[in-house]
Amino acid sequence: MTAAALFPTPLSLEEAAALSPQTVLLAIQGWLHSEQKLASLQEQIDALKHQLDWFKRQTFGQKSEKRILEAPAQQLTLAEALGIEAAVPLAEAPTRIIPAHTRKSTCRTPEDQAESVPFFDADQVPVMTIEVPNPEMAALTPEQYTVIGSKETYRLAQRPSSYVVIKYVRPVIKRLDTQTISCPPAPVGVLEGSRADVSFAAGMVVEKFLYHLPLYRLHQRLQDMGFTLSRVWLTQLMQRVVGLLEPIYNAQFDSIRASRVKAMDETPIKAGLQGPGKMKQGYFWPVYGERDEICFPYCESRRAEHVDQLLGLTAPPGAVLITDGYAAYSRYEKKTEGLTHAQCWAHTRREFFESQDADPQRAAVALEMIGNIYAVEAEIRDRGLKGAKKQDIRLTKAKPLVEAFFTWVADTAADTGLLPSNPLSKALAYAHKRRAGLEVFLSDADVPIDTNHLERGLRVIPMGRKAWLFCWTELGAKQVGIVQSLLTTCRLHDVNPYDYLVDVLQRVGQHPSSRVAELTPRLWKEHFAANPLRSDLYNISN
Repeated sequence: MTAAALFPTPLSLEEAAALSPQTVLLAIQGWLHSEQKLASLQEQIDALKHQLDWFKRQTFGQKSEKRILEAPAQQLTLAEALGIEAAVPLAEAPTRIIPAHTRKSTCRTPEDQAESVPFFDADQVPVMTIEVPNPEMAALTPEQYTVIGSKETYRLAQRPSSYVVIKYVRPVIKRLDTQTISCPPAPVGVLEGSRADVSFAAGMVVEKFLYHLPLYRLHQRLQDMGFTLSRVWLTQLMQRVVGLLEPIYNAQFDSIRASRVKAMDETPIKAGLQGPGKMKQGYFWPVYGERDEICFPYCESRRAEHVDQLLGLTAPPGAVLITDGYAAYSRYEKKTEGLTHAQCWAHTRREFFESQDADPQRAAVALEMIGNIYAVEAEIRDRGLKGAKKQDIRLTKAKPLVEAFFTWVADTAADTGLLPSNPLSKALAYAHKRRAGLEVFLSDADVPIDTNHLERGLRVIPMGRKAWLFCWTELGAKQVGIVQSLLTTCRLHDVNPYDYLVDVLQRVGQHPSSRVAELTPRLWKEHFAANPLRSDLYNISN
């Protein structure tokens, strides 16, 4: 019973003095219960306020986690810091009036700017040349002038249609001596019986998955350009193209599994109907290998068992898996012999970054200490250090900083004034629990400090999700993962995705299956990039 229930109206001194000890005890217990309930409610309000601030920042605010430090008001100027006296202003010089005059402008005109160095790659961009006649030549005979040179002006233009139709004309002949009729066969396409040239198939894949153009928009554009095609045909064409690429994807995933150092994460995707107006929640589990290759396998959930299915329970010697703090990866480490689980410093830093509203002073200390650790990595990157030299710098410079950080974490966590629900308490617990994984990079030069390289690679999934929103079927989600794996790896190895697809779509059908790994973007660049297979359209244009 609360004190308010015991005493609905205030008591006078005489009434309070007449209360029995049992009544006073009940009143004190009720008051303590009210205080505990009030503290609990205040704790829930603080937690909900923190969540609301986070959602507001995600929706309306700046999502960058970069710290922008303000210069202190008492900061010295550069001259003061160097001990240089400020220059004494000179006395104002006498002036005199000068008659005004007009001077010819020397600034360049827009025409002059257009005549500057070309802004395109002449080996890849077609150039249409238009000869501009000189009007003074009209009244002159060729004997009255001589052309001493020319000036070139470049303008970016666009044709109403960027698609063409290749027309193959095959003569039918009749031999007069034997009376037999013959006609050469039509050139074999990459897709048997399809009217799509390999250049169109590759361009369709690039536009959908690299530039995130949904097929229905591509269909609308084709109709506007005068082509009578069905959207179903485009969908079926895409499925057939992905079917040709799937063995290459499998070979690339095998290469990633064989990597000693791997990074892994998960990102959601809506795929498949769950009911009227509802989509199932699936997940891509991107995996990044040490040879700069990435794959996006699709699974129907975020269950821990998918890590076992995708990576297997046999790890290469000295294997390291670097991830965020999701518990599924820790369980996988316990099941896999010889595997070391490294943790991502960027995710640890994010916990402290998001606790700034609750405790800005101590959160700033944590961010500053983590920033010093990253400064060592920046020095290693700028100096281009590898192997033993990289590890020496980490041990001599980064290790003391890491130890000082975790000492600060332990001391701060011991503060009894921090509530368990405080975001800073959660950040401290997150870092303390994962200390062993966060220190792995100190003893292995091949292990990155974070998973930012993987985060940059998987960015294509949320970018595409904003354009096409969901996958109608789970099979479609799997096909998205196959194509994005190859296109993103092309970007990582500086391979033109369009040239790559035009080549491998023609080559995959005649390439030995035992050497299909040569068609992955990393190895394709070594074996075929210098002389790739082209479409007939390329031969016509050149």
